[in-house]
Amino acid sequence: MVSPEYENPTETELYDFSTALDGLKDGKKITRQWWNWKKMYLYLVPAANYPAETEIAKQEFWELVPYNAYIAMKNAQWSICMWSASNSDLLESDWIIL
Repeated sequence: MVSPEYENPTETELYDFSTALDGLKDGKKITRQWWNWKKMYLYLVPAANYPAETEIAKQEFWELVPYNAYIAMKNAQWSICMWSASNSDLLESDWIIL
């Protein structure tokens, strides 16, 4: 079931990336107007320490690995990946704050 906040983003206000980034910093999800918004959105992962999972991380950090904050994407394949903005992402004004 889709949350009511996702019902019709095509009829919502569009923003530039700097405004959408403020939304991320406030704990909101963001998407682009042309993305499949039910499947693709971004959210901010705060800086934290996570358990070491790989042998390399265990050798370097033992138990907890410190991570900086980063932007994550829930993609159309229903998995999470890190996301970096392209030039067009930064310059477009078709961002939606969910």
